[in-house]
Amino acid sequence: MTFLKSIALAATVAVGLSGQALADEAGKLAEGEYKLSTAVATASRAWRDAFNAGDAKAAAALYEEDAVMVVKPFGTFKGRAQIEAFWTDIISKGFDDVVYSDTVTTVLDQTSARVAANWKMNNAHGIITNEHWVLQPDGRALLREDHFEIAQ
Repeated sequence: MTFLKSIALAATVAVGLSGQALADEAGKLAEGEYKLSTAVATASRAWRDAFNAGDAKAAAALYEEDAVMVVKPFGTFKGRAQIEAFWTDIISKGFDDVVYSDTVTTVLDQTSARVAANWKMNNAHGIITNEHWVLQPDGRALLREDHFEIAQ
């Protein structure tokens, strides 16, 4: 085989191998994004189900222990205990039947995503500006931050 043919063959093999490596990496990234998106959608649904069932404790369990929740116009709530107390109060006042619409989920990296949406319930409506969901070691997603506004 001539020298030029050998170089061409080596280049072809190298390109083929690097192309496969890129395809493998893209596949791993897509699989990771799918797992994250599925975990976020599942956790978000579980939060709405818990709230609509009147279970503030179960809703609060979907936040990380040191999560921060910013509720305009009510203020900032730090940690799961304060967040649970807020939801307990809201539920005790008869608020329920929360529904999200125009939901946008943005994958931030391999372990976190941001959700924004409009929401409405029986006695109020508003917007979610930033639900920051983080994938936990057990595969579940929990809220690290929750920023939303109550319009009514």
